[in-house]
Order: sequence, then structure tokens, then C-alpha cells
Amino acid sequence: MRSHHDMGGLPAASVEPAEHEYAPWEKRVDALMMLLSHKDRRLLTVDELRRNIESLGAEAYERMSYYERWMHAITQSLIQRGTITVDELGRRMEDVRIRHERGEL
Repeated sequence: MRSHHDMGGLPAASVEPAEHEYAPWEKRVDALMMLLSHKDRRLLTVDELRRNIESLGAEAYERMSYYERWMHAITQSLIQRGTITVDELGRRMEDVRIRHERGEL
């Protein structure tokens, strides 16, 4: 049975390859992935990233952008490994939200 993320072989429109500017947060997610998966750290593997992206439900998978899926997979992998806790992540997200509302970010 084909999962919602498995689109290989399905009819689709043509892809227009083009360079585009990445948002600063997308660049940070990419950098975070590179740092966490570096051979000297190995805090994240490509297999973990893929597994956590593929575990997204169909609605979340379709709603999220490419880098939002990456961020979900990174956080899930770090939680699964015990590198961070859900509480730590929640506290940090709240700190960022407050700083954003104050215009500090």
C-alpha cells in the first residue's frame, strides 16, 4: 500500500527547476541539520530524518513546507534520542514567542 508521502510514479505537472532565495529560518534549519548530522556529532541521521518525515499524517505532510517537515523531524529525532525533552522544547518555544512579540527577533 502506498503512503501519502510516496509520490513516485504518480502523474504530476512538470517541475521548473529554479534558484530562489531562502528565508533566514530555512537557512537555519539547513545549518542545524548539517551540524547535528556531522560525522563528529552524529546526533541525527538521514534515516531518522526520513522516518520522522514519513511518519507525519497526510494532512500535516501536505500542510507543511519542506523545511517545516525537516524541523519536525529534527525535533522528533532529538526527543527520541533523549537529547532534549518535550518540556525543554516547549519552554524554549515559549521564550522565542515572547521575544518575537516584543520585536526582539
